Parts: sequence; C-alpha cells; structure tokens
Amino acid sequence: MIDWLAFLLVFVSAMVGTGVVVASYSLGIRLLTTSGRTPIVTPAEFTDAITVVTPAEIRQAEKRAAKAARKSPLSDGQKRAALIAAWVCFAVSGISVLVGIYLIVGEHLMKLFG
Repeated sequence: MIDWLAFLLVFVSAMVGTGVVVASYSLGIRLLTTSGRTPIVTPAEFTDAITVVTPAEIRQAEKRAAKAARKSPLSDGQKRAALIAAWVCFAVSGISVLVGIYLIVGEHLMKLFG
C-alpha cells in the first residue's frame, strides 16, 4: 500500500528545497552584480563548437561590465553591503545543498565511519 501523504510530503519538501537553493543562488548573483563585481566567465574554446567567442568580443564584454560598474548609483558602503549579502546568499545555497546530501546519505556515513 502506498502512503500518499508521505509521498506528497517528500514531493513538497523537494520542491521547497530546490526553490531555496535556486532563489538564494540567483539572489546572490544579482547582489554580486549590484555590488559592481559582475562575474565574467571566459568561454572555453572547443574545436567543434557552434560559435567561438573571439578575444575582441571578450574584451568588449569586459568593457561593458566595467562601464556598468562605474555607472552604479550606489555608495561604497551600499556596494560593500550588497557584496556581503551576496556571499551570505551563496553560503545559504551551499549549506542547503550540504544538508540535503546529509539527509540522503548521512545515516550510511555514520554506520560506515562511526
């Protein structure tokens, strides 16, 4: 016999957990950009890639990010607060993932190591 209430509980908790991780990470990226530290990831070049980003396009993207950072109306204190809040959001996201992993395999690890 299937316990549908338990199934629903697991489903809802998985959706809430996913929402917390995604929302906190997204808010962290937004606050990081607001603080003037736009994350620029240089794309890897693959020989079979559909589009290859040229060094000129990379420099152009870096210039746009620097220009946007200079145009920010925030004071230095507000930028620092946004940066700290971004790292707090990343920490919440990471801790949520670690707690989820612990809930899945924690008992097995305790039996194995303890």
